[in-house]
Amino acid sequence: MMFVGDSLNRGQYTSMICLLHRLIPHDKKSIKTYNHDSLTVFKAKDYNISIEFYWAPFLLESNADNAIVHRISDRVVRKGSINKHGKHWKGVGILVFNTYLWWMTGLEMKVLKGSFEDDDKEIITVSTEEAYGMGMRSMLRWVRRNMNPKKTRVFFTSMSPTHAKGIDWGGRPSENCYNQTTMIEDPKYWGSDCRKSIMKVIGEVFSKSKYPITFLNITQMSSYRKDAHTSIHKKQWNPLTPEQLVNPTSYADCVHWCLPGLQDTWNELLFAKLFYP
Repeated sequence: MMFVGDSLNRGQYTSMICLLHRLIPHDKKSIKTYNHDSLTVFKAKDYNISIEFYWAPFLLESNADNAIVHRISDRVVRKGSINKHGKHWKGVGILVFNTYLWWMTGLEMKVLKGSFEDDDKEIITVSTEEAYGMGMRSMLRWVRRNMNPKKTRVFFTSMSPTHAKGIDWGGRPSENCYNQTTMIEDPKYWGSDCRKSIMKVIGEVFSKSKYPITFLNITQMSSYRKDAHTSIHKKQWNPLTPEQLVNPTSYADCVHWCLPGLQDTWNELLFAKLFYP
């Protein structure tokens, strides 16, 4: 089994490992990283299985492909480049893709024609929806050409919501996920961060797929969980400033999720769709 995508998919991968590893004796399991940390492999020796995570936040080649140093505001994806990463996915029995948050840099996205190694680079700007559709079609084309539906199950996890704007759920404009302890109770709640235009792109592209893709729709159920983020309880990559320390809302992580937590439920959904299709 391989999870391919960004840090949110890595969170789901970590959840899966946590759910399984306690049942396996210490000397019968291992976890290692390869390829400059872009590939993490957990192995259960007695079962002859591996569960892996591969870092590819756009699925396509991009200027954010470094698994460690990738905080780049001016993001660029390379058109027609999925084989750059796809060569590492071949032979997998269960493939779980995700990609969404890294595309959300605004209303437009930069797309490279040619190679990142070219001295004179041709970069065009297109709408985020057009760029995202390009990425989805590339993924489906790669799956059709490289996967055997009789041997491989392919899943795609929908967008993971964030909770950075308290005004979305009736809170104060300055409020976010920090110090939230209750769920959002409105069953019709849909945050401003989850673009329905992107969901529409997914629906249109997937409806034309000739390869059976199982869609894990985790967006609505996760939207209620403003209380489930890592918030301030995470590793800080840079020292916090005095201003940040007196205002925890300013550095709360309202993107990623605590474990144990919500992403364990995502994996229960994955388990149900895997074994009871």
